[in-house]
Amino acid sequence: MKRRDMLAGIAGMAAFGFSGPLRAQPLAGNAFVINAFPPGGIGDHVARPLAEKMRGKYAANVLVESRPGAGGRIAVEYVKRAAPDGLTILQIPTSVMTLYPSTYRKLSYDMAADFAPVSTTVPYEFSFTAGPGLPPEIRSVADYIQWVKANPKLANYGVPAAGSALHFAGMMLARASGTELKAIAYRGGAPLLNDLMGGQVPVSFNVLGEVLPHVKAGKLRSLGLTTATRSTFLSEVPTLAEQGYKDIVVSEYLGWFLPARTPMETLRRLNGQLREGIQSPDHLDILAKNALQPVTQSPEEFAKMLRQDAARWSTIAKATGFTAED
Repeated sequence: MKRRDMLAGIAGMAAFGFSGPLRAQPLAGNAFVINAFPPGGIGDHVARPLAEKMRGKYAANVLVESRPGAGGRIAVEYVKRAAPDGLTILQIPTSVMTLYPSTYRKLSYDMAADFAPVSTTVPYEFSFTAGPGLPPEIRSVADYIQWVKANPKLANYGVPAAGSALHFAGMMLARASGTELKAIAYRGGAPLLNDLMGGQVPVSFNVLGEVLPHVKAGKLRSLGLTTATRSTFLSEVPTLAEQGYKDIVVSEYLGWFLPARTPMETLRRLNGQLREGIQSPDHLDILAKNALQPVTQSPEEFAKMLRQDAARWSTIAKATGFTAED
């Protein structure tokens, strides 16, 4: 290999965070991945194996800490105030960054000014799910809408957070079907799943991975998916678009962020470690069991996607007229 070609190859790898950062000495002290929702959900399944892979490589120790509340905003505000030393990492559904600015009158954070995007980790697939609180003969969105019109006082649906992407999926369905559906907001997917399984709420919008085992076991029913195409993990279930609701295509990603002003070297180092860890065979197995597939990006690609998503959500939020409570 010619010397100039070798140098070009090394420079190209470094630009994407795959070279120098992976060989550098780990950061001194403990790094914390701040998970915005309670333990036991999809965030744990993604973050904890990654933390194990990064221990002793990215930092001397890497731990996962849950700081739930306020639809993810407590975790966001905590990381915003953290030192930009690479030791405090935010794991958050991207809608908290891209959708909330269009729904909350006042936010104490600004995505562009307060955070440095690192990468996506996984995209979320969403299921419109029925539990034992809904009559067993209801097997499709059309069946559900017919039942709701006959039982308007029971037209409640659960969501893991108020003002979330899943909340908007319900609002979009209500608007498109000409029904009045009332959202019941929870503090994360795990408590929502408990109430759905117990029949306290008849239907809910969930991350597919959180309900998939129960759907496969026949304890829950997926009435439809909000994805653009059918899921490889539940291919027998049609999308809402296939069932006549072509505009209800709702998805988001789980993303990692660092506080603004974190050195670029640290940002790229974390990006490289994340990419390496999430593609390891054992982590891929964990993700697959939770109906997840890894999708990672460079910091620049992630930042571009966030800007595009924010513009799209702004249009949707204006159409619904929804404003979240502060």
